[in-house]
Amino acid sequence: MTDETPVAVVIGATGGIGSATGRILSSRGYRLMLVSRSEEKLHAQAGELDAEYFVSDATQFDQVEAATKQAQEAFGQVDSIINCVGSLILKPAHLTTQKELEQTLALNVTTAFAAIRAASTVMRERGGSVILFSSAAARIGLTNHEAIAAAKGAVEGLIKSAAATYAGKNIRVNGIAPGLVETPLTEVIWSRPRSAETSKALHPLGRLGKPEEIASLAAWLVDPQNSWITGQVIGIDGGLASLKTG
Repeated sequence: MTDETPVAVVIGATGGIGSATGRILSSRGYRLMLVSRSEEKLHAQAGELDAEYFVSDATQFDQVEAATKQAQEAFGQVDSIINCVGSLILKPAHLTTQKELEQTLALNVTTAFAAIRAASTVMRERGGSVILFSSAAARIGLTNHEAIAAAKGAVEGLIKSAAATYAGKNIRVNGIAPGLVETPLTEVIWSRPRSAETSKALHPLGRLGKPEEIASLAAWLVDPQNSWITGQVIGIDGGLASLKTG
């Protein structure tokens, strides 16, 4: 493999969207460093995709930095960092505990911030692409989404500021804002017929998203052919955040 073979670090690689992202990038010839807290899942996934892996708590700056530096040492470069770590909490503010809010912020905002910090080091010379995840919940008012909307709103602010800060280093920072996607994290919603139908009805296209659809957008954004895109948050949500039907 030459230095022209792209390298991606996928953080939260064993989740639904993270797994799909790893698969699509692998199919396009990327060399991968998969990052997650679960060594067992990482080991299996790395074997499937012929990838390297690094066990890390993505809420810890030093561990994310270590993972990206390991990728740089293993492959000679890091071209993309995709942070797929996230969480789900559906509670009104008055029922959300301080611990739950802090955990939501850590899993969504702190991990995103850690990815930006790491990128500023390993992409300093060559530039590259960082993908962070927002949510349709940060863009419209959804009942019982206060904690996750607050966290993802912060991520969107981070995307725009970091994109401006690191543009001079040719580091692009973009975001993806999905609607409800059928992943293990959201199974508590889509596995129940009544809540599944309610959720589908919120999306004008009348269905929930698939992890592969989100991963396809992530792969498109990190592709060097799309290197004039930065500071953007792209909705992929079946029309949830932008359309009203009926």
